[in-house]
Amino acid sequence: MSGETNLKVLINNMEPVLNKGTYVFTTVKDINSIPREITVCEIKELEGTTIVLSKENADKYGLSYEYIAAWITLNIHSSLDAVGLTAAFSSELGNNNISCNVVAGYYHDHIFVDVRDQEKAMTTLLAMTNQKI
Repeated sequence: MSGETNLKVLINNMEPVLNKGTYVFTTVKDINSIPREITVCEIKELEGTTIVLSKENADKYGLSYEYIAAWITLNIHSSLDAVGLTAAFSSELGNNNISCNVVAGYYHDHIFVDVRDQEKAMTTLLAMTNQKI
């Protein structure tokens, strides 16, 4: 099943959902030292592997972090080659002084925002769904 590519449809139907819990970004030299079932996602970089996981699990494994985030999922199946969705929501969040870190999954886009901005981010994203492009 291919995802949606129409920007108007994507924005009007993105259905942002705030996932429970708090999440952190950290880096490890040896990804094998972390059980894969506790990671939300990972990206290999030259300096190490960045992982996103719950704050609770990061604390349990003694991992350091600086950024504590809320995780918002857009519950529309967006195509990986859709144009403009990330730009649209990241610009709107930026206009409201909310920083975001975006991860695209096969089915959905996932937005990590500072935990202190979670309510404001949800309000901003929900307001976008009522706008017409």
